[in-house]
Amino acid sequence: MRLILFALLAASAVHAQERVAFFGMTLLDTSLQTSTLGQDPAELDRLAMLEAMVTDRFTQEGYVLVDIEPARKEIDRVVNLAKCYGCDTRIATQLGADYSLVGEVQKVSDLILAINLQLRAADSGEMVKGGVVDIRGNTDESWQRGMRYILKNRFFVKEKQ
Repeated sequence: MRLILFALLAASAVHAQERVAFFGMTLLDTSLQTSTLGQDPAELDRLAMLEAMVTDRFTQEGYVLVDIEPARKEIDRVVNLAKCYGCDTRIATQLGADYSLVGEVQKVSDLILAINLQLRAADSGEMVKGGVVDIRGNTDESWQRGMRYILKNRFFVKEKQ
C-alpha cells in the first residue's frame, strides 16, 4: 500500500512546479440545428463539464493551474484562443505560466462533433501535447467519453511495464 501511495505522490510531484494557463473550451458551431433553432443551453453546460474534467485531471496530475482573471480583458477580445496565432501563449507568459492549454468543440451537426485539446509551451508556442477525437452523438456521455479518451491516450499516457 505504501508503495502505491509513494508512486502516486511521485507521479504528481513530477509536474508540481509546472504552471498551466487553462483558457477553457470554445464551441465552434456550424450546425444547421443551431442556425435554425438557436443555441442549445445543454451544450454550454457540456462545455463547462469538459472544462471541469480537464481542470480536475491536470490538478490530479500535479500541475498548478494559474488564475487567468488578471488577463480577462485580453482574453475576452479573442473569439477562439485555440486559433489566435499565438495569443494564448503570449497571455500565458504574461500570467507566469509555463504552458497554455486551450480546447474546442466543433459541432458540425447533432451527430458529428470533434473535441480538440492542445498544450503549448508558453515561451515558444510549440505544441507539447495535443489530441483530437471525433464523437458521434450530442450527449453528456459522448462528450465525456471523448474528453476522457484525449486525456488518457494523448496527455497522461501510462507507460507499459
